[in-house]
Amino acid sequence: MNRVLIPFRLFLIRYPRLSQRLLEILPGFVSWNLILFPVWGSFFIPVVVAYYIIAFYVYWFYRSVSMAVLSLLAYYRIRASEKYDWMGDVRGFKDWKRVRHVVVIPNYKEPLHTLERNLEALAKQTFPAKQIIPVLAFEERAGEEINEPRMKALKKRFEGVFDDLIFAVHPPGIAGEVVGKSSNAAWGAKEFVRVWKKNHKDDWDIDYMTISSADADVQLHPNHMAALTYKFLDSPHRYRRVWQGAILYYNNIEQIPWLMRVFNRASSIVQMGMLMRPERLINFSTYTLSLKLMDEVGYWDTDVIPEDYRMFFKAYFATGGEVEVEPIFLPIYADAAESTSFIKTFNNTYQQVKRWAWGASDDAYFLKGYIMDQRADFWDKTLRVLKVLEDHFLWPVNWFAITLGATLPPLLNEDFARTIMGKTLPQVASAILTASLIGLLLIVFVDMKARPGVKDLPLWRKVLSPFEFVLLPVVGLLFTALPGLEAHTRLMMGRYLEYRVTEKV
Repeated sequence: MNRVLIPFRLFLIRYPRLSQRLLEILPGFVSWNLILFPVWGSFFIPVVVAYYIIAFYVYWFYRSVSMAVLSLLAYYRIRASEKYDWMGDVRGFKDWKRVRHVVVIPNYKEPLHTLERNLEALAKQTFPAKQIIPVLAFEERAGEEINEPRMKALKKRFEGVFDDLIFAVHPPGIAGEVVGKSSNAAWGAKEFVRVWKKNHKDDWDIDYMTISSADADVQLHPNHMAALTYKFLDSPHRYRRVWQGAILYYNNIEQIPWLMRVFNRASSIVQMGMLMRPERLINFSTYTLSLKLMDEVGYWDTDVIPEDYRMFFKAYFATGGEVEVEPIFLPIYADAAESTSFIKTFNNTYQQVKRWAWGASDDAYFLKGYIMDQRADFWDKTLRVLKVLEDHFLWPVNWFAITLGATLPPLLNEDFARTIMGKTLPQVASAILTASLIGLLLIVFVDMKARPGVKDLPLWRKVLSPFEFVLLPVVGLLFTALPGLEAHTRLMMGRYLEYRVTEKV
Protein backbone atom coordinates (compact mmCIF):
# COMPACT_ATOMS: atom_id res chain seq x y z
CA MET A 1 0.00 0.00 0.00
CA ASN A 2 2.96 2.32 0.49
CA ARG A 3 3.19 2.47 -3.31
CA VAL A 4 0.16 4.74 -3.47
CA LEU A 5 2.27 7.39 -1.73
CA ILE A 6 4.98 7.41 -4.40
CA PRO A 7 3.61 10.46 -6.31
CA PHE A 8 3.41 12.45 -3.09
CA ARG A 9 6.91 11.30 -2.17
CA LEU A 10 8.27 12.56 -5.47
CA PHE A 11 6.50 15.88 -5.01
CA LEU A 12 8.05 16.36 -1.55
CA ILE A 13 11.51 15.60 -2.91
CA ARG A 14 11.17 17.85 -5.96
CA TYR A 15 9.50 20.81 -4.23
CA PRO A 16 10.59 20.80 -0.56
CA ARG A 17 9.76 24.46 0.21
CA LEU A 18 6.47 24.53 -1.70
CA SER A 19 5.32 21.26 -0.14
CA GLN A 20 6.21 22.50 3.35
CA ARG A 21 4.21 25.69 2.84
CA LEU A 22 1.21 23.84 1.40
CA LEU A 23 1.17 21.45 4.35
CA GLU A 24 1.34 24.39 6.76
CA ILE A 25 -1.67 25.97 5.05
CA LEU A 26 -3.67 22.74 5.23
CA PRO A 27 -4.93 22.89 8.89
CA GLY A 28 -6.26 26.43 8.54
CA PHE A 29 -7.67 25.75 5.08
CA VAL A 30 -9.62 22.73 6.33
CA SER A 31 -10.85 24.33 9.56
CA TRP A 32 -11.97 27.58 7.92
CA ASN A 33 -13.80 25.72 5.15
CA LEU A 34 -15.60 23.45 7.61
CA ILE A 35 -16.63 26.47 9.68
CA LEU A 36 -17.82 28.53 6.71
CA PHE A 37 -19.48 25.70 4.78
CA PRO A 38 -22.80 25.90 6.74
CA VAL A 39 -22.90 29.66 6.04
CA TRP A 40 -22.53 29.73 2.26
CA GLY A 41 -23.91 26.21 1.84
CA SER A 42 -27.20 27.23 3.46
CA PHE A 43 -27.91 29.47 0.45
CA PHE A 44 -27.05 26.99 -2.30
CA ILE A 45 -27.17 23.42 -0.96
CA PRO A 46 -29.07 23.56 2.34
CA VAL A 47 -29.98 19.86 2.27
CA VAL A 48 -26.33 18.88 2.03
CA VAL A 49 -25.54 21.24 4.89
CA ALA A 50 -28.32 19.69 6.96
CA TYR A 51 -26.89 16.18 6.51
CA TYR A 52 -23.42 17.54 7.26
CA ILE A 53 -24.69 19.06 10.52
CA ILE A 54 -26.52 15.91 11.56
CA ALA A 55 -23.42 13.83 10.83
CA PHE A 56 -21.36 16.20 12.95
CA TYR A 57 -23.83 15.97 15.83
CA VAL A 58 -23.75 12.17 15.71
CA TYR A 59 -19.95 12.31 15.66
CA TRP A 60 -20.00 14.66 18.65
CA PHE A 61 -22.39 12.37 20.54
CA TYR A 62 -20.07 9.43 19.98
CA ARG A 63 -16.98 11.40 20.99
CA SER A 64 -18.48 12.90 24.13
CA VAL A 65 -20.14 9.77 25.48
CA SER A 66 -17.24 7.45 24.66
CA MET A 67 -14.74 9.83 26.23
CA ALA A 68 -16.87 10.13 29.35
CA VAL A 69 -17.17 6.35 29.70
CA LEU A 70 -13.44 5.89 29.12
CA SER A 71 -12.63 8.56 31.70
CA LEU A 72 -14.82 6.76 34.24
CA LEU A 73 -13.04 3.47 33.59
CA ALA A 74 -9.67 5.26 33.75
CA TYR A 75 -10.61 6.82 37.09
CA TYR A 76 -11.19 3.42 38.71
CA ARG A 77 -7.98 2.03 37.23
CA ILE A 78 -6.10 5.03 38.60
CA ARG A 79 -7.56 4.54 42.07
CA ALA A 80 -6.53 0.88 42.03
CA SER A 81 -3.05 1.76 40.75
CA GLU A 82 -2.59 4.36 43.49
CA LYS A 83 -3.12 1.68 46.15
CA TYR A 84 -1.10 -1.06 44.45
CA ASP A 85 2.29 -2.13 45.83
CA TRP A 86 4.36 -1.44 42.73
CA MET A 87 7.66 -1.74 44.60
CA GLY A 88 6.69 -5.26 45.62
CA ASP A 89 6.58 -6.19 41.96
CA VAL A 90 9.72 -4.21 41.16
CA ARG A 91 11.72 -6.14 43.77
CA GLY A 92 10.82 -9.33 41.92
CA PHE A 93 13.35 -8.35 39.23
CA LYS A 94 16.93 -9.23 40.19
CA ASP A 95 18.36 -6.28 38.27
CA TRP A 96 16.00 -3.54 39.51
CA LYS A 97 18.74 -1.72 41.40
CA ARG A 98 20.52 -1.03 38.11
CA VAL A 99 17.64 1.16 36.89
CA ARG A 100 18.15 4.93 36.78
CA HIS A 101 15.49 7.50 35.91
CA VAL A 102 16.64 10.80 34.39
CA VAL A 103 14.02 13.57 34.73
CA VAL A 104 14.64 16.67 32.59
CA ILE A 105 12.74 19.68 33.98
CA PRO A 106 12.84 22.67 31.57
CA ASN A 107 11.96 25.92 33.28
CA TYR A 108 12.05 29.67 32.74
CA LYS A 109 11.62 32.05 35.69
CA GLU A 110 9.67 29.40 37.57
CA PRO A 111 9.11 30.33 41.22
CA LEU A 112 11.42 28.51 43.61
CA HIS A 113 8.49 26.90 45.44
CA THR A 114 7.27 25.35 42.17
CA LEU A 115 10.64 23.73 41.49
CA GLU A 116 10.92 22.61 45.12
CA ARG A 117 7.48 21.01 44.91
CA ASN A 118 8.51 19.11 41.80
CA LEU A 119 11.70 17.77 43.41
CA GLU A 120 9.91 16.97 46.67
CA ALA A 121 7.51 14.74 44.74
CA LEU A 122 10.51 12.95 43.20
CA ALA A 123 12.19 12.62 46.60
CA LYS A 124 9.03 11.07 48.10
CA GLN A 125 8.69 8.32 45.51
CA THR A 126 8.26 4.77 46.79
CA PHE A 127 11.06 3.96 44.34
CA PRO A 128 14.45 4.95 45.85
CA ALA A 129 15.37 8.60 45.19
CA LYS A 130 18.99 7.46 44.98
CA GLN A 131 18.13 5.97 41.60
CA ILE A 132 16.59 9.19 40.24
CA ILE A 133 18.57 11.94 38.46
CA PRO A 134 16.75 15.28 38.12
CA VAL A 135 18.12 17.66 35.48
CA LEU A 136 17.01 21.26 36.09
CA ALA A 137 17.20 22.97 32.69
CA PHE A 138 17.34 26.75 33.18
CA GLU A 139 17.35 29.42 30.48
CA GLU A 140 20.29 31.86 30.55
CA ARG A 141 18.03 34.60 29.19
CA ALA A 142 16.11 34.53 32.50
CA GLY A 143 19.09 36.29 34.05
CA GLU A 144 21.74 35.23 36.51
CA GLU A 145 19.98 37.15 39.28
CA ILE A 146 17.01 34.74 38.93
CA ASN A 147 18.77 31.49 38.09
CA GLU A 148 21.62 31.55 40.59
CA PRO A 149 19.54 31.92 43.80
CA ARG A 150 17.24 29.13 42.66
CA MET A 151 20.09 26.76 41.85
CA LYS A 152 21.83 27.47 45.17
CA ALA A 153 18.62 26.94 47.16
CA LEU A 154 17.78 23.72 45.34
CA LYS A 155 21.29 22.38 45.68
CA LYS A 156 21.33 23.15 49.41
CA ARG A 157 17.97 21.50 50.03
CA PHE A 158 18.27 18.43 47.79
CA GLU A 159 22.01 17.71 47.65
CA GLY A 160 22.57 14.07 48.51
CA VAL A 161 18.89 13.14 48.09
CA PHE A 162 19.18 11.87 44.53
CA ASP A 163 21.80 9.85 42.66
CA ASP A 164 22.83 13.18 41.17
CA LEU A 165 21.26 16.62 40.81
CA ILE A 166 22.28 18.30 37.57
CA PHE A 167 21.83 21.96 36.62
CA ALA A 168 21.93 23.03 32.98
CA VAL A 169 21.84 26.63 31.73
CA HIS A 170 20.69 26.93 28.13
CA PRO A 171 22.52 29.77 26.29
CA PRO A 172 20.47 31.98 23.96
CA GLY A 173 21.06 32.71 20.29
CA ILE A 174 22.18 29.27 19.10
CA ALA A 175 21.85 29.14 15.32
CA GLY A 176 18.83 27.22 14.10
CA GLU A 177 17.17 27.00 17.50
CA VAL A 178 13.66 28.12 18.39
CA VAL A 179 13.11 29.40 21.91
CA GLY A 180 10.94 26.99 23.89
CA LYS A 181 10.66 23.85 25.94
CA SER A 182 12.01 21.54 23.25
CA SER A 183 15.33 23.34 22.73
CA ASN A 184 15.78 23.79 26.49
CA ALA A 185 15.10 20.10 27.14
CA ALA A 186 17.59 19.17 24.41
CA TRP A 187 20.24 21.32 26.09
CA GLY A 188 19.46 19.76 29.47
CA ALA A 189 19.86 16.31 27.93
CA LYS A 190 23.26 17.31 26.48
CA GLU A 191 24.40 18.49 29.90
CA PHE A 192 23.24 15.22 31.41
CA VAL A 193 25.24 13.25 28.82
CA ARG A 194 28.33 15.34 29.61
CA VAL A 195 28.02 14.62 33.35
CA TRP A 196 27.26 10.98 32.63
CA LYS A 197 30.41 10.45 30.57
CA LYS A 198 32.57 12.43 32.98
CA ASN A 199 31.43 11.15 36.38
CA HIS A 200 29.22 8.09 35.97
CA LYS A 201 30.47 6.23 32.92
CA ASP A 202 30.87 2.96 34.81
CA ASP A 203 27.80 3.00 37.10
CA TRP A 204 25.06 4.33 34.77
CA ASP A 205 24.13 1.72 32.16
CA ILE A 206 22.14 3.06 29.20
CA ASP A 207 20.33 -0.29 28.95
CA TYR A 208 18.75 0.40 32.35
CA MET A 209 17.99 4.10 32.06
CA THR A 210 14.89 6.09 31.20
CA ILE A 211 14.59 9.80 30.44
CA SER A 212 11.52 11.93 31.12
CA SER A 213 10.38 15.34 30.02
CA ALA A 214 8.61 16.86 33.04
CA ASP A 215 6.93 20.25 33.17
CA ALA A 216 8.27 22.34 36.04
CA ASP A 217 4.89 22.60 37.78
CA VAL A 218 4.01 18.90 37.92
CA GLN A 219 3.89 16.56 40.89
CA LEU A 220 4.34 12.87 40.18
CA HIS A 221 2.30 10.46 42.26
CA PRO A 222 4.49 8.65 44.86
CA ASN A 223 4.01 5.37 42.97
CA HIS A 224 4.89 6.82 39.56
CA MET A 225 8.56 5.82 39.39
CA ALA A 226 7.87 2.39 40.85
CA ALA A 227 5.13 1.74 38.29
CA LEU A 228 7.40 3.06 35.54
CA THR A 229 10.24 0.81 36.69
CA TYR A 230 7.99 -2.24 36.69
CA LYS A 231 6.66 -1.50 33.22
CA PHE A 232 10.19 -0.82 31.95
CA LEU A 233 11.67 -4.06 33.33
CA ASP A 234 8.65 -6.19 32.46
CA SER A 235 8.34 -5.11 28.84
CA PRO A 236 10.16 -7.08 26.13
CA HIS A 237 9.80 -3.93 24.00
CA ARG A 238 11.13 -1.47 26.59
CA TYR A 239 13.30 0.30 24.01
CA ARG A 240 10.29 0.90 21.79
CA ARG A 241 7.89 2.31 24.36
CA VAL A 242 6.85 5.72 25.67
CA TRP A 243 5.07 5.89 29.04
CA GLN A 244 2.35 8.43 29.82
CA GLY A 245 0.44 9.23 33.01
CA ALA A 246 -2.80 11.22 33.43
CA ILE A 247 -2.17 14.98 33.34
CA LEU A 248 -4.61 16.56 35.80
CA TYR A 249 -4.66 20.34 36.24
CA TYR A 250 -5.71 20.15 39.85
CA ASN A 251 -2.76 21.64 41.79
CA ASN A 252 -4.39 25.07 41.96
CA ILE A 253 -7.81 24.34 40.50
CA GLU A 254 -9.77 25.98 43.33
CA GLN A 255 -7.66 29.15 43.20
CA ILE A 256 -8.42 30.18 39.63
CA PRO A 257 -11.59 32.00 38.40
CA TRP A 258 -14.66 30.01 37.42
CA LEU A 259 -14.36 30.20 33.63
CA MET A 260 -10.78 28.95 33.61
CA ARG A 261 -11.60 26.43 36.33
CA VAL A 262 -14.26 24.78 34.16
CA PHE A 263 -11.88 24.55 31.21
CA ASN A 264 -9.14 22.89 33.26
CA ARG A 265 -11.55 20.52 34.98
CA ALA A 266 -12.86 19.33 31.61
CA SER A 267 -9.35 19.10 30.15
CA SER A 268 -8.23 16.94 33.06
CA ILE A 269 -11.02 14.43 32.50
CA VAL A 270 -10.24 14.26 28.78
CA GLN A 271 -6.57 13.57 29.55
CA MET A 272 -7.65 10.81 31.91
CA GLY A 273 -9.92 9.16 29.37
CA MET A 274 -7.26 9.17 26.66
CA LEU A 275 -5.24 6.64 28.65
CA MET A 276 -7.86 4.02 27.85
CA ARG A 277 -7.04 4.10 24.13
CA PRO A 278 -3.35 3.06 24.00
CA GLU A 279 -3.57 2.32 20.28
CA ARG A 280 -4.34 6.02 19.72
CA LEU A 281 -2.48 7.46 22.70
CA ILE A 282 0.32 9.96 22.07
CA ASN A 283 2.56 11.32 24.81
CA PHE A 284 1.78 14.80 26.10
CA SER A 285 3.43 17.31 28.45
CA THR A 286 5.14 14.93 30.91
CA TYR A 287 6.23 11.52 29.65
CA THR A 288 9.06 8.96 29.66
CA LEU A 289 10.99 6.82 27.20
CA SER A 290 14.09 4.70 27.46
CA LEU A 291 17.35 6.61 27.24
CA LYS A 292 18.42 4.11 24.62
CA LEU A 293 15.52 5.10 22.35
CA MET A 294 16.08 8.80 23.05
CA ASP A 295 19.76 8.45 22.17
CA GLU A 296 18.89 6.46 19.04
CA VAL A 297 16.61 9.20 17.65
CA GLY A 298 18.87 12.12 18.64
CA TYR A 299 17.02 13.63 21.62
CA TRP A 300 14.56 16.52 21.33
CA ASP A 301 14.55 18.75 18.25
CA THR A 302 15.71 22.33 18.81
CA ASP A 303 13.95 24.05 15.89
CA VAL A 304 10.34 23.60 17.06
CA ILE A 305 8.06 24.76 19.88
CA PRO A 306 5.85 21.67 20.51
CA GLU A 307 7.98 18.72 21.58
CA ASP A 308 5.68 15.94 22.80
CA TYR A 309 3.83 14.79 19.66
CA ARG A 310 6.97 15.62 17.70
CA MET A 311 9.01 13.22 19.84
CA PHE A 312 6.52 10.41 19.35
CA PHE A 313 6.43 10.64 15.57
CA LYS A 314 10.17 11.22 15.37
CA ALA A 315 10.70 7.96 17.23
CA TYR A 316 7.85 6.20 15.42
CA PHE A 317 9.17 6.84 11.92
CA ALA A 318 12.82 6.38 12.94
CA THR A 319 12.03 2.85 14.11
CA GLY A 320 9.75 1.86 11.25
CA GLY A 321 6.58 2.17 13.32
CA GLU A 322 7.72 0.08 16.27
CA VAL A 323 7.11 2.74 18.95
CA GLU A 324 3.91 2.76 21.01
CA VAL A 325 2.70 4.75 24.01
CA GLU A 326 1.86 2.72 27.11
CA PRO A 327 -0.37 4.28 29.77
CA ILE A 328 0.56 4.57 33.43
CA PHE A 329 -2.69 4.80 35.35
CA LEU A 330 -1.47 7.31 37.90
CA PRO A 331 -2.17 11.05 38.17
CA ILE A 332 0.41 13.67 37.28
CA TYR A 333 -0.87 16.77 39.02
CA ALA A 334 -0.11 20.01 37.18
CA ASP A 335 -0.85 23.72 37.61
CA ALA A 336 -3.61 25.36 35.63
CA ALA A 337 -2.56 28.68 34.09
CA GLU A 338 -2.92 31.31 36.81
CA SER A 339 -2.08 34.95 37.44
CA THR A 340 -2.90 37.76 39.84
CA SER A 341 -6.25 38.81 38.37
CA PHE A 342 -9.19 37.47 36.36
CA ILE A 343 -8.07 39.19 33.16
CA LYS A 344 -4.46 38.05 33.47
CA THR A 345 -5.49 34.48 34.26
CA PHE A 346 -7.91 34.58 31.31
CA ASN A 347 -5.11 35.76 29.02
CA ASN A 348 -2.65 33.16 30.33
CA THR A 349 -5.16 30.37 29.72
CA TYR A 350 -5.93 31.64 26.22
CA GLN A 351 -2.23 31.89 25.35
CA GLN A 352 -1.54 28.44 26.74
CA VAL A 353 -4.30 26.86 24.66
CA LYS A 354 -3.12 28.75 21.59
CA ARG A 355 0.33 27.27 22.14
CA TRP A 356 -1.19 23.79 22.39
CA ALA A 357 -3.19 24.41 19.21
CA TRP A 358 0.05 25.48 17.55
CA GLY A 359 0.82 21.77 17.57
CA ALA A 360 -0.86 21.88 14.16
CA SER A 361 2.42 23.36 12.94
CA ASP A 362 3.87 19.87 13.31
CA ASP A 363 1.24 18.35 11.02
CA ALA A 364 3.52 19.07 8.07
CA TYR A 365 6.27 17.07 9.80
CA PHE A 366 3.88 14.18 10.53
CA LEU A 367 2.53 14.11 6.98
CA LYS A 368 5.98 14.25 5.41
CA GLY A 369 7.13 11.45 7.70
CA TYR A 370 4.04 9.45 6.77
CA ILE A 371 4.62 9.94 3.04
CA MET A 372 8.38 9.34 3.07
CA ASP A 373 8.28 6.34 5.42
CA GLN A 374 8.50 2.95 3.73
CA ARG A 375 8.89 0.67 6.76
CA ALA A 376 5.95 1.19 9.11
CA ASP A 377 2.75 -0.77 8.58
CA PHE A 378 0.64 1.27 6.18
CA TRP A 379 -2.64 1.02 8.06
CA ASP A 380 -1.10 1.57 11.47
CA LYS A 381 0.67 4.75 10.44
CA THR A 382 -2.38 5.90 8.49
CA LEU A 383 -4.70 5.57 11.48
CA ARG A 384 -2.21 7.25 13.81
CA VAL A 385 -1.67 10.24 11.54
CA LEU A 386 -5.37 10.56 10.72
CA LYS A 387 -6.21 10.60 14.45
CA VAL A 388 -3.81 13.50 15.02
CA LEU A 389 -5.13 15.37 11.97
CA GLU A 390 -8.69 14.82 13.18
CA ASP A 391 -7.88 16.34 16.57
CA HIS A 392 -5.90 19.25 15.11
CA PHE A 393 -8.12 20.10 12.13
CA LEU A 394 -11.37 19.95 14.12
CA TRP A 395 -9.98 21.79 17.16
CA PRO A 396 -11.57 25.15 16.18
CA VAL A 397 -14.42 23.58 14.20
CA ASN A 398 -16.31 21.59 16.85
CA TRP A 399 -17.74 24.57 18.73
CA PHE A 400 -19.05 26.35 15.61
CA ALA A 401 -20.59 23.19 14.13
CA ILE A 402 -22.26 22.09 17.37
CA THR A 403 -23.38 25.48 18.69
CA LEU A 404 -24.40 27.30 15.52
CA GLY A 405 -24.64 24.68 12.79
CA ALA A 406 -28.25 23.55 13.12
CA THR A 407 -29.63 27.09 13.29
CA LEU A 408 -27.96 28.40 10.11
CA PRO A 409 -29.77 26.63 7.21
CA PRO A 410 -33.33 27.53 8.40
CA LEU A 411 -32.19 31.00 9.45
CA LEU A 412 -30.37 31.91 6.24
CA ASN A 413 -32.64 30.16 3.74
CA GLU A 414 -36.38 30.85 4.13
CA ASP A 415 -37.34 28.37 1.43
CA PHE A 416 -35.45 25.60 3.19
CA ALA A 417 -36.97 26.62 6.54
CA ARG A 418 -40.44 25.80 5.14
CA THR A 419 -39.43 22.26 4.14
CA ILE A 420 -39.82 19.20 6.36
CA MET A 421 -36.03 18.92 6.63
CA GLY A 422 -35.75 22.60 7.57
CA LYS A 423 -38.33 22.24 10.34
CA THR A 424 -36.95 19.00 11.77
CA LEU A 425 -33.22 19.81 11.61
CA PRO A 426 -33.17 21.87 14.84
CA GLN A 427 -35.29 19.23 16.59
CA VAL A 428 -33.01 16.37 15.54
CA ALA A 429 -29.94 18.36 16.56
CA SER A 430 -31.52 19.21 19.91
CA ALA A 431 -32.37 15.55 20.55
CA ILE A 432 -28.80 14.44 19.84
CA LEU A 433 -27.37 17.17 22.07
CA THR A 434 -29.76 16.19 24.85
CA ALA A 435 -28.58 12.58 24.58
CA SER A 436 -25.01 13.86 24.78
CA LEU A 437 -25.77 15.15 28.29
CA ILE A 438 -25.13 11.57 29.44
CA GLY A 439 -21.47 12.21 28.69
CA LEU A 440 -21.50 15.53 30.51
CA LEU A 441 -23.03 13.99 33.63
CA LEU A 442 -20.35 11.29 33.66
CA ILE A 443 -17.63 13.91 33.24
CA VAL A 444 -18.99 15.89 36.18
CA PHE A 445 -19.11 12.73 38.29
CA VAL A 446 -15.53 11.72 37.44
CA ASP A 447 -14.27 15.24 38.09
CA MET A 448 -15.94 15.36 41.51
CA LYS A 449 -14.40 12.01 42.42
CA ALA A 450 -10.92 12.68 41.00
CA ARG A 451 -10.39 16.26 42.14
CA PRO A 452 -8.45 16.51 45.41
CA GLY A 453 -10.45 17.97 48.26
CA VAL A 454 -9.70 21.40 49.69
CA LYS A 455 -10.32 21.75 53.44
CA ASP A 456 -11.10 25.45 53.52
CA LEU A 457 -13.36 25.51 50.47
CA PRO A 458 -16.64 27.29 51.37
CA LEU A 459 -19.77 25.15 51.44
CA TRP A 460 -21.45 27.22 48.72
CA ARG A 461 -18.52 26.52 46.38
CA LYS A 462 -18.85 22.78 47.00
CA VAL A 463 -22.59 22.90 46.33
CA LEU A 464 -22.27 24.95 43.14
CA SER A 465 -19.22 23.09 41.82
CA PRO A 466 -21.11 20.59 39.59
CA PHE A 467 -23.21 23.40 38.11
CA GLU A 468 -20.12 25.26 36.88
CA PHE A 469 -20.18 22.99 33.83
CA VAL A 470 -23.17 24.89 32.43
CA LEU A 471 -20.51 27.37 31.32
CA LEU A 472 -19.00 24.84 28.89
CA PRO A 473 -20.49 26.49 25.75
CA VAL A 474 -18.84 29.80 26.69
CA VAL A 475 -15.63 28.07 27.77
CA GLY A 476 -15.53 26.11 24.52
CA LEU A 477 -15.65 29.31 22.47
CA LEU A 478 -13.10 31.25 24.54
CA PHE A 479 -10.58 28.50 25.31
CA THR A 480 -10.93 26.06 22.43
CA ALA A 481 -12.44 27.51 19.26
CA LEU A 482 -10.92 31.01 19.24
CA PRO A 483 -7.33 30.17 20.27
CA GLY A 484 -7.40 27.17 17.93
CA LEU A 485 -8.65 29.30 15.05
CA GLU A 486 -6.02 31.95 15.73
CA ALA A 487 -3.24 29.35 15.75
CA HIS A 488 -4.48 27.81 12.47
CA THR A 489 -4.85 31.20 10.83
CA ARG A 490 -1.39 32.36 11.89
CA LEU A 491 0.12 29.17 10.52
CA MET A 492 -1.83 29.48 7.26
CA MET A 493 -0.61 33.05 6.80
CA GLY A 494 2.98 32.28 7.77
CA ARG A 495 2.85 34.41 10.93
CA TYR A 496 4.76 31.95 13.08
CA LEU A 497 4.11 31.81 16.78
CA GLU A 498 6.84 32.80 19.20
CA TYR A 499 7.14 30.81 22.40
CA ARG A 500 5.40 32.45 25.33
CA VAL A 501 6.00 30.92 28.74
CA THR A 502 2.84 30.54 30.81
CA GLU A 503 3.09 32.75 33.88
CA LYS A 504 3.30 30.97 37.24
CA VAL A 505 2.47 32.51 40.60
